[in-house]
Amino acid sequence: MINRTPFILAACVAAFTLAACGEKPQTGMGVRTDVVPYAGTGSNFTEPGWKAGDRTSWEAQLKTRQQYGQNEYTRSQAK
Repeated sequence: MINRTPFILAACVAAFTLAACGEKPQTGMGVRTDVVPYAGTGSNFTEPGWKAGDRTSWEAQLKTRQQYGQNEYTRSQAK
């Protein structure tokens, strides 16, 4: 009887090698805009009272969100 294990192993290695050649290049061509982040999106998810294009209020909102919304220490102390 012929031992088929080396042939099966070689076929698996060849299949994995060929599968790796089919990978698409990752060039980073995601969403690109020429608009500054504080220009706004005009969606329903913006903070009430915030005007699109106001950089100082945008930065203040980011600081507030970072301090109270994403800081676990202040969130745990408030309860």
